[in-house]
Amino acid sequence: MNFFSNIRVGWRASVGLTGEVLIYLAGPLAFPLVLALYYGESALPFVAAIVVSVSLGGYFRYLSDPDENLGPREAFLAVAMIWLLVAAVGAIPFVVAGVGTIAHPINALFESMSGLTTTGATVLQDFSLHSQSILMWRQLIQWLGGLGILILATAVLSELGVGGAQLMESETQTKDVNKLTPKISETARLIWGLYVGITVTAIAVFYSIGVSGLDPNMTLFNAVAHAFTSVATAGFSPEPESIGAFAPIVQWAVIPFMIVGSTSFILLYFFIDGQPERLLKNQEFHFYLGTLAFFSSLVALLLFFDTEIAYGTEETIRHALFNVTSLVTTTGYASIDFDLWSNGAKYLLFLCMFTGGMVGSTTCSIKSLRWLVALKSFRRILFTSIHPEAIKPVRISGKPVDEDTIRDIYSYLLLSIVIFGLLTIFIVVNGERAGSEIPAFDAMGAAASTFLNIGPAFGAAGPYGTYDVFPMSTKAVMIVLMWIGRIEIIPVLVLFTKAFWKS
Repeated sequence: MNFFSNIRVGWRASVGLTGEVLIYLAGPLAFPLVLALYYGESALPFVAAIVVSVSLGGYFRYLSDPDENLGPREAFLAVAMIWLLVAAVGAIPFVVAGVGTIAHPINALFESMSGLTTTGATVLQDFSLHSQSILMWRQLIQWLGGLGILILATAVLSELGVGGAQLMESETQTKDVNKLTPKISETARLIWGLYVGITVTAIAVFYSIGVSGLDPNMTLFNAVAHAFTSVATAGFSPEPESIGAFAPIVQWAVIPFMIVGSTSFILLYFFIDGQPERLLKNQEFHFYLGTLAFFSSLVALLLFFDTEIAYGTEETIRHALFNVTSLVTTTGYASIDFDLWSNGAKYLLFLCMFTGGMVGSTTCSIKSLRWLVALKSFRRILFTSIHPEAIKPVRISGKPVDEDTIRDIYSYLLLSIVIFGLLTIFIVVNGERAGSEIPAFDAMGAAASTFLNIGPAFGAAGPYGTYDVFPMSTKAVMIVLMWIGRIEIIPVLVLFTKAFWKS
């Protein structure tokens, strides 16, 4: 207790908030529980998870102190704890079910963390071994992760100055993104309603394709499962061939929902609220769509001129647009095994992993707005090199970006590249230690995919592959990196500084 009495963080407030989230997690866990009863499957995996979640949450609530306020430090701690513990509870059904590769605790935590962080990297090998309720839980935990990051980004991280909050304010022309409505709780409900509405729309669109006979494989189960992960820009699918298991019309139908999920939900709210110009005239939105068009065009050209691929015109455009959109938005779906494409096409897809959608969306990776600000800042450097006395602010949608924010972006980009490089080296070296040689490009793809929360990579971990090929120690490190990458690095790394706890 001596340690706790000397720290400057009101940890009881953090623990209390974490406890509330764990108690509320029992609600989502009830959905696959009901599904298990409906299909005549074992309900024990979900009963066990609910008992642990509620018990642990209740104990955390008992440790909380109502007199302690949730300040910036406490919010950092709560964000990191919530993401880690919810992933741990989410792994319980996989372990208790005791089927397939995810029965191993490390694999179960990998699958759960991949789901909650909307990464979409899987260690499953034989999908047919798993019950419908377990497969749906994989989908649902991704949907929860997409919703969670939205609420955290606008209601919690915005107050801490991380998660691109400063950029969100200038880009959406909203003075305080965490006060889109007078109360944070109202903001959360607003986002919740919008998120649910888009998800229900996706379910209706997908299921209508199935009942119309255009693709009988798109059952109600599949419609719900893929709506969850399309809007959350996540990527898990109960089908081993991902979206490639469905007809072309389904693949075309999924693309708009991936794009919407990667669009700023604050701007989507304004669009629905009768202020469409905020979205349509938004510079980041233009850059985001331009990125999709640019990479899709290049990949399509490479596929057109690839003599080893016999796609028709529509098929070429569809696969290029679908897979580029999937990787730019960090969804991680696949319409085909793009690991079989030419090196040029795969290298372009690799670059797509580092872009990301808009700030304030469910997307992961570096995000479009950071790249836009960095490019504008670099252009300013070229201008001031010729005109050293000129004062030229970086502007986004006509609004100047604070210089501190620009420095933060450069720091974030540098830190991301360093972590990516170190993870790549670790994957190669640890693979050799474990007796499995991993090609450098495959290691780079896996490092980018897990740290930036993309999902599929290349080689054995490609879109139709599995991360189970990596040693357990490598997967354990990937779990940590998925956790760090999803909540924007700082809320986790700051916990390991002495100043956070003592100064």
